[in-house]
Amino acid sequence: MHPSLDLSELGGEIGRLFMAGMPGTVLDSGTEILIRHHCLGGVILFSRNVEDPIQLYNLCNDLQKAAAKSACGEPLFIAIDQEGGSVARLKEPFTIFPGNSSVGEDPESETRAEEFARITAQEMRLVGLNMNLAPVVDVRRGMPESHLVGRTFSDNPEKVASLGSKVVKVLQNNGILSVAKHFPGLGRASIDPHYHLPIIDIVESEMQEINLPPFKAAIAEGVSGIMTSHAIYPMLDEMYPSTLSKRIISGLLRKQLGFKKLIVTDDLEMGAIKKKWGVPDGILLSFKAGADILLVCQDQNMVLEGMIKLRNSVLSGEIQVKRVHQSLERISKAKALFLKDRKKTSEETVRAYFSSKK
Repeated sequence: MHPSLDLSELGGEIGRLFMAGMPGTVLDSGTEILIRHHCLGGVILFSRNVEDPIQLYNLCNDLQKAAAKSACGEPLFIAIDQEGGSVARLKEPFTIFPGNSSVGEDPESETRAEEFARITAQEMRLVGLNMNLAPVVDVRRGMPESHLVGRTFSDNPEKVASLGSKVVKVLQNNGILSVAKHFPGLGRASIDPHYHLPIIDIVESEMQEINLPPFKAAIAEGVSGIMTSHAIYPMLDEMYPSTLSKRIISGLLRKQLGFKKLIVTDDLEMGAIKKKWGVPDGILLSFKAGADILLVCQDQNMVLEGMIKLRNSVLSGEIQVKRVHQSLERISKAKALFLKDRKKTSEETVRAYFSSKK
């Protein structure tokens, strides 16, 4: 970390656009610096950050205490990927669910989707988490790429739309922000964007009839956020993947689909972005394309470098201050709706709940 780097010229506002990972199970000095001195907007947690419910409760509590003492005093988004199945950062004694494909194949799929979202939201709220980077609403097309196996509801767009919007509704009715992913659909991905940049060559009719209906349903349900995919769709933009594409983010998602809430990038350290553009340039391009929350899951130096690059672009006039305020307004609205006046649970309540499950 570079604690000497000062972003105060913009009053910490730039930091509110970022969501960062952290290394361990307790609040470390690097993460605290990002929160207290650079007004970090959110933290994403992974399995490496979770030992048990009590430890996670205390970690979330410490993160929010640090945020309350920061220059901007705004609560943090504390996010996690809790899809069920292969992508579930919360293990036992948290309730284990089989994942989207199992939900989609169940004869009582709507009931299973509701049950997953309700219990997951309850347990996330108990320990202090407030954002679930779920559901996946990609429509399966043939044999899915290995990192998507088990994560898609169905190859039927209507079924994906129905189950995805059910999860969105129940998560949010129970106090957890939902982020649908990966726009505009990774169903035809043949390689893993964690390592390489997929090219998804589909025609307009397939985009409209297969890929977009689940996202439209999520938007109609009031989903808090939509996560972009790290894939190139030549029909829409031959040069940039969705995460970096103004045509896709500002054109298709904002203007055509009318989405007014948070646009969240997938991890900007993934190979699909890092190999060709690098993380700081990826951050800048993504924000210029229209993203609101810039996700960097591992290297906190990259978070700081991205903050500096973005700040300098605003100070030079390359990016208008108005554009920054548009994203900050969306972030403030989401936090006011889900994070302000949030009733805090006690450690005893957490302990009692998880003890009763044994």
